[in-house]
Amino acid sequence: MMSQSPIIIIGNGIAGITAARNIRKNSTDPILVISKESEYFFSRTALMYVYMGHLKWEHLLPYENSFWKENKIDLLFSMVTGISPDEKKIILQDGKHLAYSKLIIATGSIPNKFGWPGQELEAVQGLYSKQDLEALEQWSPSIRQATIVGGGLIGIELAEMLHSRGKKVTFLVRESSFWGNVLSTEEGRLIEKHIIAHGIDLRMNTSLEEIIGDQNKRVQSVITNHEEIIPCEFVGLTAGVRPNIDFLKNTDLQTKKGILVNKYLQTNLTDIYAIGDCAELTEPLAYRRPIEAVWYVGRMMGETVAQTLTKQLTAYRPGHWFNSAKFFDLEYQTYGSIHPIASKNEKHFYWQHEKENIAMRFAYQPANLSFLGINTFGIRLRHETLNDWLDQKVSIDFVISNLHQANFDPEFYTKYEPKIQKAWINHQN
Repeated sequence: MMSQSPIIIIGNGIAGITAARNIRKNSTDPILVISKESEYFFSRTALMYVYMGHLKWEHLLPYENSFWKENKIDLLFSMVTGISPDEKKIILQDGKHLAYSKLIIATGSIPNKFGWPGQELEAVQGLYSKQDLEALEQWSPSIRQATIVGGGLIGIELAEMLHSRGKKVTFLVRESSFWGNVLSTEEGRLIEKHIIAHGIDLRMNTSLEEIIGDQNKRVQSVITNHEEIIPCEFVGLTAGVRPNIDFLKNTDLQTKKGILVNKYLQTNLTDIYAIGDCAELTEPLAYRRPIEAVWYVGRMMGETVAQTLTKQLTAYRPGHWFNSAKFFDLEYQTYGSIHPIASKNEKHFYWQHEKENIAMRFAYQPANLSFLGINTFGIRLRHETLNDWLDQKVSIDFVISNLHQANFDPEFYTKYEPKIQKAWINHQN
């Protein structure tokens, strides 16, 4: 019987589970994964499709329940309330202490709250966890009108979810352009029109001031910065997320917004690592953020820390930035480095279809025309191809001339490619 202290992983999201699976591939060390959210790992990005009726909860579980026992990965459904690094132990909500050989913190994110009056009322919540989905399902029969606060990707998902069930949705975005810290004004306007066309009451330059409750402490309306009262039975707080690290406040673990880690994902404390949304890199790449709360970053960090724990010390190398999302039925992808407004050593070429919601923005260096990055709307590109082009530092001319190599949709060749090439020629002249 093995008495060795296990590798403990706090959090069973994509980062934590990827770490557990890859450690098991190369090691027989005992592994314990602890989560307060769900007993088994599930696909968080598909939560919306359960609510919309496209999937059932069991469809979100990538592995059979027997998988964990068969692979000797122990699971514990509990909450970690603290850590004791000197003793190499974690503390559970029932006061029990568990010893670890190595500790991986992968606790993810929680929705931001900015101290709005009424933010603790019933039927006011974010959409991040399994519990958030369950709460939304509970409130849904009594929701006629809903207000969403914050113009991020989770806000878009929540708007689509509620709209799919016939709820009237008001969407409050305090910025003048949608997702203005990521997209240009032209791209933001494209998204805004698309949202409105799907029946959402989108209010730009509008922020939340207060949430008003009824005698039962259930939300009944919100007040905006324009002193407008909007009736609603549900408020979705989707103004971004923050690292879920409050339980570490009284420890010697170094934190800022997230848990500070070096390029090897090591914290300042021996044998403690942090990965995924809760990790903050002390030395991020020049054009990457120190915290990147996206699915693939968690997966890559999980793979990296597993290599360090089972083979050799391995640095986290995220490669070229990429991400994808959907604004209702409009697909968005981004690859490489591209800013909302062109930086000093960057130029942009933007093409938008005259009728359809299809657009592309290319970033390139003006000195040598080398390709830096791309945003696409309504056109799906091949990740491998774009990644190779960024590795090879090809020219913007090469990219535009060879878009057919990157595109999934054969119809793109005749429909859009000539238009983009012609527009690029005119852009240069």
